[in-house]
Amino acid sequence: MTGVKRIKAERVKNVKVKITWKEMVKQKELILLSVPFVVYILLFGYAPLIGWVMAFQKYKPALGFFHSKFIGLDSFKFLFVDNPDFIRVIRNTLAMGVINLVLGTVFAIGFALILNEVVHKTPKKIVQTVSYLPHFLSMIVVCGILKDALSIDGGIVNEILVKVNILSEPINFFTYKSLFWPIVGFANVWKETGWNSIIYLAAITAINPDLYEAASIDGAGRLRKMWNITLPGIKPTIFILLLISVGGVLNAGFEIQYLLGNGLVQSVSQTIDIYVLKFGISQNNYSIGTAAGIFRSMVSIILIFLANSAARAADEERLF
Repeated sequence: MTGVKRIKAERVKNVKVKITWKEMVKQKELILLSVPFVVYILLFGYAPLIGWVMAFQKYKPALGFFHSKFIGLDSFKFLFVDNPDFIRVIRNTLAMGVINLVLGTVFAIGFALILNEVVHKTPKKIVQTVSYLPHFLSMIVVCGILKDALSIDGGIVNEILVKVNILSEPINFFTYKSLFWPIVGFANVWKETGWNSIIYLAAITAINPDLYEAASIDGAGRLRKMWNITLPGIKPTIFILLLISVGGVLNAGFEIQYLLGNGLVQSVSQTIDIYVLKFGISQNNYSIGTAAGIFRSMVSIILIFLANSAARAADEERLF
C-alpha cells in the first residue's frame, strides 16, 4: 500500500493545473478584491525602482535623471574596492540578520509548542495577549526600555548580576562590542516572539486530534507528542516561513542599531540601512546609497532562489 500511495502522490504532484477563462470568471470576486493590493504593490513596490538609475550616475537632484552624468559602475567599485568599511557593514548586517532569523524562528516555534500544551483557556488567553503586545510597541520605546533595564545607574539587569555576585560592579553594556549583537537579538526576540507564534499556533490547530489520542493510548508523553506529531505536522509551515525570512536576512534593522549604537561599538553596529542613510542623505551622495541598496536587494533575491532550490531538492514545501 505504501508504494501505491507514493505513486498516487507523485501523479497528483505532476498534474498541471490549467487556468481557463471559465475558472477566472468563477473566481471574479476574489480577483477583483486583489486588484487594489496589486495596484498598491505596483505603485509603491515596483514604480520606485526607476530610482536605481541613480546608482549609475553622478546624480544631482537639480539635474534629475536625464541630465546627471553617467558614471557606469563607479559607485559599486567604490563600495567593494575603494571602501573597506562596506565589507564590515555587510558582515554586521548578515550576522545580525542570521541571529534574528535563527532566534526568532526557534523561540516562536518553542513558544507555540508550549502555549499549545496549556489546557485552561483563561491563562492561555492572558499569556497570548501579553506576548502579542510588544509587537505593537515602537522600536523607539523598545530601545528606551532596553536602555533603562541595562543602565549602569539603577538598571535592573546590573542590580541582579551584582547581587548574585556575577559582576563585582555595574557595567555599561552598550560599550562592549561582544554584547551588541546579543542585545539586538534579545530585543527582536522579546518584541516579535508572541506575534510570530500566531502562524505556528494556527498550523498546530489544523493537526488531526486523533493523532494525539492514538499517541496517548500508546503511552506517549507530551514531549514525545511534540516531537513526533506536532513538529512534523507544522513542518510545511516552518519551511515556507523560513523561505520567506531568508530573503530578508539582510534587513537586519535600522532603528535599534541606530538608537543603541555609539562610537565605541560602531564597528559592529553599522548596517547597510545606516550606511545608506549616511551616504545617501547625510552626505548627499545618492549614487553610493542607491548602489548599496541595489546590492542588498540583489542578494535577497539570490538567497530566495537558492533557498527555494534547496527546498525543491529536499522535496520540501517551497515558494515556487
